[in-house]
Amino acid sequence: MEFALSPRLLELKQRAADLTGKIMQFEDECEANNGLPPEAHAAIREEVLAHGLQAINMPAEWGGAGLTILEQVVVQDELGKLTNALWDAVWRPANCLSACTPEQRERYLVPDIEGRRRDAVAITEEHAGSDPSRIRTTATRDGDGYVLNGEKWFVTVGDAADFLIVLAYVQPDNEPTMFLVDKDTPGVSVKRTPRYTHTFVYEHPEFLFQDVRIGQDAVLGRIGEGYDLTRDWFTEERLMIAARTIGAAERALRLAVDWAKEREQGGDVLMNRQLIQGMIADSVTEIATNRAFTHQVAWEFDQGGDRKTLHAKAATAKLAASEASNRIVDRCVQIFGGRGYMRDVPVERLWRELRVDRIWEGTSEIQRLVIANEVGKRGLDDLLSFTAGS
Repeated sequence: MEFALSPRLLELKQRAADLTGKIMQFEDECEANNGLPPEAHAAIREEVLAHGLQAINMPAEWGGAGLTILEQVVVQDELGKLTNALWDAVWRPANCLSACTPEQRERYLVPDIEGRRRDAVAITEEHAGSDPSRIRTTATRDGDGYVLNGEKWFVTVGDAADFLIVLAYVQPDNEPTMFLVDKDTPGVSVKRTPRYTHTFVYEHPEFLFQDVRIGQDAVLGRIGEGYDLTRDWFTEERLMIAARTIGAAERALRLAVDWAKEREQGGDVLMNRQLIQGMIADSVTEIATNRAFTHQVAWEFDQGGDRKTLHAKAATAKLAASEASNRIVDRCVQIFGGRGYMRDVPVERLWRELRVDRIWEGTSEIQRLVIANEVGKRGLDDLLSFTAGS
């Protein structure tokens, strides 16, 4: 067994770290202005392309970086150190877009890969969060196309995207299906853009679909395949969340350690206080163990294997890393004291931003259900060991 990063992974890690450093200069501006102006986004886009880290989850023959899952995890770990979710400025098209037809690929995916277009996934609704069966958005057959009606909440990047990936039920048989919908299609509108705890580089608007007419060519994949495409997207994205939260926790801890070494109280620096040492030791332990497990699961993805087992393992990684990272950044805020509660200190921003990682792409409670259901159906063996395809 070899646990050291290969030369290839080390090179990717350094490249991602260099890109992170370039983007980090925009953090304070993004926090102060609740976003970035077009010229800043353009500058970031050029850096992403120059570092060759555009669409890391898409094949090189389509213009993506063509990284394996483990390679993606290594990159996301570094990008996760950015505050204000600036990691999302390094675009990574929804993996369900791999189901595009050749015509859809040229119209949507290739421009998305190149950073000329941007997608946003529209699944959640007011009464349908963890339970997708409560989705009420419908697509009614009309001639050679469909009429879309409904409402979607929490559409991340919805302000910057120019097309949406919408989950709707095709009538009359309630067949869950994904649709590609251009945002400027008549009948598509933004209902409102709520304010959130965090200050992300992008917004999460709520969209209305009122008698939106779309053609047969708007169907992504096949009729009735919507849940499968959604599940695959969730599985990989949960692993990426695990990687990003680990990176965020590491940045917060490094800042807290540096502060503890210089901050003197009661005649000695904080680093020599046992209560502070305990916080740091616990944080080191949680970062190290979660990074190792996330790398293991990513490696297992690349080896192939049973998707349901991998789905549960990705849920395990997301649950463990997101919960641990929240504990870590909370400790780091405490180590900084009053300064840790100031928005111009990165640990404060990370503290606000990481909270959502226990909610989106499946709450921590849903991850526990996924894991427990797998144990009930197949037992513990695969979940507690290294597994790989033949």
